[in-house]
Amino acid sequence: MTNTASAQTGNFWDLEFVTPQPTQDADLLRQLNFVPGLKEILMLRQVHALEHATVWVLGERGNLGNANGSTTTRQSDNVTLGGLSTDEGFYLYGRVNLADLRRAVPTALQRLTTGEWDLAVHPRCGTNLSVGMFLTAGLALGTHLLLPRGPIEQIIGLGIAAAAATQLTPDIGSLAQRYLTTAIPFNLTVVDITPTSDIWGRPAHFVQVRWQE
Repeated sequence: MTNTASAQTGNFWDLEFVTPQPTQDADLLRQLNFVPGLKEILMLRQVHALEHATVWVLGERGNLGNANGSTTTRQSDNVTLGGLSTDEGFYLYGRVNLADLRRAVPTALQRLTTGEWDLAVHPRCGTNLSVGMFLTAGLALGTHLLLPRGPIEQIIGLGIAAAAATQLTPDIGSLAQRYLTTAIPFNLTVVDITPTSDIWGRPAHFVQVRWQE
């Protein structure tokens, strides 16, 4: 996700050679259908994008309901909401009114597939955390090898590595989401949305999807 939930002119999606095509995943699956697990990977990327977009839509509309079903207006990125994507659908953790969620999911799907591709990216995604850890470790190793072995130099190098990783993570994490861990859900259709709970008994919902050509 991003802090604006609509595609902006001049972003990476606008480059013609990376513009998502409606048949790209279906074509890839037909060409490489002998690859084990390919369909599940493609579905997971598309579900991941739909998960992010759903949270954006809920936040934009203030559709974060309380226990009696009333709604309150919140900021577009609410930290009380979390998600987990699978190749069969996604779990949405947090207190959300079911009726609002039933409206938000198809809205998110429609907006994603009609050009609002930035909805697929979110700054709190686990992809960013993984990218940040990788960058920190890589830069720390690089400074360790390049700088003198004295403790002061090594501490300074570690600080520089951590600061650089912090600055680079949002942009690189966003790129990783756009091109690796999410894909526009051109091949998904929503099957059902059901209430459930997490392992601690807190409210959650499961959005079930299926693949369609």
